[in-house]
Amino acid sequence: MTLLQARGIVKSYGPTPALRGVTVELAEGEILAVTGPSGCGKSTLLHCLSGILRPDAGEVLYGGQRLGTRSEADRSRLRRTDFGVLFQFGQLVAELTAAENVALPLLLAGKGRREARTAALNWLERLEVADVADSRPGEMSGGQQQRCAAARALVTEPKVLFADEPTGALDALAGERLLGHLTRVAQEQRTSVVLVTHEASVAAYADREITLRDGASDPTGLGAYVPAGGRP
Repeated sequence: MTLLQARGIVKSYGPTPALRGVTVELAEGEILAVTGPSGCGKSTLLHCLSGILRPDAGEVLYGGQRLGTRSEADRSRLRRTDFGVLFQFGQLVAELTAAENVALPLLLAGKGRREARTAALNWLERLEVADVADSRPGEMSGGQQQRCAAARALVTEPKVLFADEPTGALDALAGERLLGHLTRVAQEQRTSVVLVTHEASVAAYADREITLRDGASDPTGLGAYVPAGGRP
């Protein structure tokens, strides 16, 4: 079943086009890799799909409803409930511990502190970083920080996880561990994943791959539905 869909997405930054009519679908429980060279519009597409940006033309539908007709507050609320976002450098709050960072989305959604902390500790355990629950980001390795950021993105049990170059700041081993966790969780709870990457080894964890070139889907048509290498 199609969960998220973009139709003819166009987005420019001033006179510079970033997306030129991109169309893509994401099925429930699917891991989709978005690949292509730097500057081809991968991150812009992710931001449009997640409601962070409004496209200049075209439309994004989630559950059959247009994201573009929703208010900024409504789209922000959606990113705290149905959507999770994982950025390349994690963007943890430096002053908070790992557990506090992970609990933050639940607190913003109105959960009690005890309930939020319990859920945060559970997710840190699932991602094998429970030992740094009371540590601040500056006291963790890069891999630990990124797994904590992943726990924060997943703690609300979102329908869709958007991961923008999630292994870009990690060494090969830490990247493999993170991707292993993400794909396992996606399978367990039927979370769909949009995985932006320029690395073939990362795209191989996806079920399917699309390729962007100069802000458009691969003009050969091969980028529309290309089976990836399969989950290791």
